[in-house]
Amino acid sequence: MKRLILGSQSPRRKEIMGYFNIPFELASPPFVEESVLFRGDPADYVLEISKGKAESLSHLYPKAVIITADTSVFCNGKIFNKPSDEKEAFQFLSELSGKWQSVFTGVTVKSGSQEYQGFEETRVLFNELTPEQIRQFVERQLWVGKAGGYTIQSAGSLLVRQIEGCYYNVTGLPVNTLHRLLKKVGIDLWH
Repeated sequence: MKRLILGSQSPRRKEIMGYFNIPFELASPPFVEESVLFRGDPADYVLEISKGKAESLSHLYPKAVIITADTSVFCNGKIFNKPSDEKEAFQFLSELSGKWQSVFTGVTVKSGSQEYQGFEETRVLFNELTPEQIRQFVERQLWVGKAGGYTIQSAGSLLVRQIEGCYYNVTGLPVNTLHRLLKKVGIDLWH
């Protein structure tokens, strides 16, 4: 089997990949996500970042199959990436409180000169959150490293009232999109 590299340091992506009986290695892409500007289309945005991550790893692992992903939250025309500090996390959660938002994840699978991409959109409705609830969530550091400043797992489940679409997309790696893209390079998650 081809060497498989998951270009991510996300514990959630690692956990999801671990569901399948396929050996893989982790690598951190030497790509600066902030170099990509948001131009209004959240799908294009996450795909461009995911592609940049894959291409930055392809020089280091030229014979491997590389999987990269990028997740962002989109609401009211604005993109919500990972908050930089507690103040920004509080602001993000305050803006998302009680609202529908879309979680976009772009996935890239690269094998040599072959490159395949896809994205998933999942709609998430937040409960109305009080400032005290947001403060408690932020203090527990559950926002760190999370697009939109939140997780849907563990205590993050209290934030979410409803979800439409792929749950695994919200955690950072949409399984069906990944399966479809990997099949194009001869890897079947069913095996």
